[in-house]
Amino acid sequence: MLGEADLVEEIARIASLTKLQGKPLPRAQAGVPKPVLTPLQVREKTARRMAAALGYNECVTYSFIDQASAALFGGGSDAVRVDNPISSEMSHLRPDLLPGLLQAAARNQARGFADLALFEMGPVFSGGEPGEQAVRISGLLVGQTAPRDPFGSRRKVDLYDAKADAEAILNAIGAPAKAQVNRKLDGWWHPGRSGNIALGPNVLATFGEIHPKVLRQMDVKGPAVGFTIHLAAVPFPKAKTPTRPALELSELQAVDRDFAFVVDAQVEALTLVNAAAGADKALIAGVSVFDQFQGLEGGQKSLAITVRLQPRDKTLTDADIEAVSRKIVEKVEKATGGRLRA
Repeated sequence: MLGEADLVEEIARIASLTKLQGKPLPRAQAGVPKPVLTPLQVREKTARRMAAALGYNECVTYSFIDQASAALFGGGSDAVRVDNPISSEMSHLRPDLLPGLLQAAARNQARGFADLALFEMGPVFSGGEPGEQAVRISGLLVGQTAPRDPFGSRRKVDLYDAKADAEAILNAIGAPAKAQVNRKLDGWWHPGRSGNIALGPNVLATFGEIHPKVLRQMDVKGPAVGFTIHLAAVPFPKAKTPTRPALELSELQAVDRDFAFVVDAQVEALTLVNAAAGADKALIAGVSVFDQFQGLEGGQKSLAITVRLQPRDKTLTDADIEAVSRKIVEKVEKATGGRLRA
């Protein structure tokens, strides 16, 4: 017998064709069938398609790496060691997706391909127990952003490229827009050129430059930047709707106000922007930095921001604008320890 049809024929021959009874096929159930994929699987599919749309090439690497590479990324313990590895280069479960991407980048560079955009989605392991794993998506950019041309558009990749791509994927999978950036980083990221995108203590993604010592160990010629997104850490929307909410546009004229603050040189612009945006979340539509001046006396700098006020129900009066302006100044001075520049 070669297949299902031969088996049916053999049963029919033994049981006799006269004893077989014909029955109609079961009718399909009415209504919309239940979704087959879980919300997390839908999110994984969306993230993969978005990474490909951004120009990344997908890699599928082994979940096993060597002990030295695993140790660079916080792994390599006996809890994730494979008892019977197929080779010495696959002795441990991977703690992160970046080692496999860096190894792929090193192989490509050895063959003359210097400019790379790679991504991978798959499980990573923090321990040997069944629950000690998570699915993540990581991307890696190496070399230059464009081929040589007479217009000078070619430049080295930097952390802002990785940040923009990480934010694009987070936006595609429905992450909240009001996220903060902090610097509580793991050791394989550059300490001054990397950051976490987080909601309080919940880290959604990490982006930035790969630490130079890691690039040397992995034999990758920089610059190299990347990102890692924790797919399960992104909160799912409370509303069970497949569509986005309707776009709300106000018929009232928006008002822009500029502020310049003198702060210490180590104060990050993001701290100032978040403080200003929190002064009146209903009225303030956006805050952006448009000027920075270093070298003031006492190791200070000047940061200038534009705050857009978007009224919803009435035109703003001078008194309304002055009240919001006072709140902005108070919030920024409290958060940064700076002062309004005269």
